[in-house]
Amino acid sequence: MFFDDQRQHFFKPLIGKYREVVVQCLRLLYQRLYTDLRDYGYSLNRDQLMDIFQEAIARAPVLDIDVESEAESEPAGEGRFKSQRELATFILNRLIEAGWLEKQVDDATLQSTFGFSRAGRLFTQPFVETDSTRVRTRHRNTRNTRNSLQAFCDSGEVHDLLDAYECSERIISDFTDIIAELEERKRQLVREVEARQLVQQASDQFFEFMEKRFQPDLSVRLSADSVEKYRDEIAELVRKIRRKRKEWKAQAEFRLRELMPEHVVEGQSLLWNLLDTIDARLRNASEVMLPALRKALHSFTQRADIIIRQLSYLAVQQHSDVLDICKALSKLPADEQASRLQAAGDQLLSLQAGFVDPAQVRLHTPRQSRLITSVFDDDDLGFDVDARKELYVQQLLDQAFMVSDTTVRNYVREALTAVGQVDTRHLPVQNARDLLAAAHAIEVASDSNLSSELRFEVTPNGEVASNDYFQRFDTFTIKLVSEERSD
Repeated sequence: MFFDDQRQHFFKPLIGKYREVVVQCLRLLYQRLYTDLRDYGYSLNRDQLMDIFQEAIARAPVLDIDVESEAESEPAGEGRFKSQRELATFILNRLIEAGWLEKQVDDATLQSTFGFSRAGRLFTQPFVETDSTRVRTRHRNTRNTRNSLQAFCDSGEVHDLLDAYECSERIISDFTDIIAELEERKRQLVREVEARQLVQQASDQFFEFMEKRFQPDLSVRLSADSVEKYRDEIAELVRKIRRKRKEWKAQAEFRLRELMPEHVVEGQSLLWNLLDTIDARLRNASEVMLPALRKALHSFTQRADIIIRQLSYLAVQQHSDVLDICKALSKLPADEQASRLQAAGDQLLSLQAGFVDPAQVRLHTPRQSRLITSVFDDDDLGFDVDARKELYVQQLLDQAFMVSDTTVRNYVREALTAVGQVDTRHLPVQNARDLLAAAHAIEVASDSNLSSELRFEVTPNGEVASNDYFQRFDTFTIKLVSEERSD
């Protein structure tokens, strides 16, 4: 269980008005311990930890809580603190109680040190990765999968296979992340337009994203690191590994079972499972995720184009006085309207109309329609007698062993007409269709039942029987039960 005694209220520090302060403390502590900002070593004493928390508290805002729901949503013990150090002490105690941090005491010096628990470190890592300023390389996993499989095929080192397995999993997650980011960008663009209606700002955000995000990442994913480009190479490497000598594959299987005992399934090859998973992930990335990415990108650019066009039209119309003039003329008497329109017409008399420039007139060659002769020869339409016989016999053979769900349900329903339940060994067999229906009788327990009040219930008897048609078969009891509706 995840919520055990040590982590019973693991997410409790992330609620209340200090939730953003807690996230900033965790993020800064993670950076000081595991990133290039590391300057204290693996563990911290209390004073060092207080300095980090006070720095994070100075950066983070305190979120407001509704007055009506404050008593219900605000955790017990949260209140106002006289200083940042008191707030840092309060946050430290809550993180230790919830299981985010661990306190370790040296038996020799009796000094306490603090560090992340394993679960705390894993859940803090997404807070750090959501920072947009962090540089991440997310478009080399397809090539890394190919390179790791090539290294495993050449040297037989199982760690290379595990690296390929991990990189293939990241291919799917990378596609999911970038599709979610495109959808979020699209919603953000709509929100900005609804809130401000600024054409220049919306256009700048769109082109900035296309230049700084699309060019370095999406273009590489769709070209240099395309799954379609390396899919055949990875599939060939998988086939080459499968064709290796038995001794080579046995050694790899033995090493994998030593490294991953929890993934061992009796009767299944761990090596084969990893190779099948890698091949399936590449196939899903190529056939499912890549078209989804292209569709999301097309939707994003289309939405941005529509919004920018609409805003441009509105911006142009703001400086047009035609509507105001029409409204002003509509309020004037008819004589005044006629006089003003006549005066405007007199000013337009200075316009001169001319002929169209012949150099701009071009005659396009008419497209010629292609005629396709679709007349068939009467001699080619007929089939000989042997061909018709063969088609007729094949059609009868196809229909002879075809059993539909409706046929099976009707057969079992007729058998249950006299009694409330029937044993499969006692099902009547009058003809070949009854024999086929009896062989598929237990399929009536599937979800194909269309009635919401009646359903077939199939219960195994645990016995093996035989008859004139089957040497050995398991027996089942079939009932037609009624289910009460619950409002």
